Amino acid sequence: MKSTSRYDQTAVFERSLKKARTKRYLLRLYVTGATQKSVQAIQNLKRICEAHLKGRYALEVIDIYQQPALAKGEQIVAAPTLIKHLPPPLRRIIGTMADEQRILLGLDLQSAPGMDAHERHGN
Repeated sequence: MKSTSRYDQTAVFERSLKKARTKRYLLRLYVTGATQKSVQAIQNLKRICEAHLKGRYALEVIDIYQQPALAKGEQIVAAPTLIKHLPPPLRRIIGTMADEQRILLGLDLQSAPGMDAHERHGN
């Protein structure tokens, strides 16, 4: 059995960390027109993305009244709904995106309390 030195483990960790920092995010936010909740969700999500994903995300805002076929295809049942398409796994978050910790957890940018990185990623 091959033993792994502490240096090798550190190098693997540093590569994983660098890769995590360069992941590109594809996000789609489904809203219902220019309602107060829709506007809040857009503002909150843009603020969170700029703070934590600056330069690494694409955000599409889709009005389900104007593009009902897209909403139907994504099986949207409530709005605002955020769908994280990339990186996998796909995630759905419903609401005004006001709870930053919940959004970060849903985007896999933060671990749940008491969960380490291996548990979070199923390793």
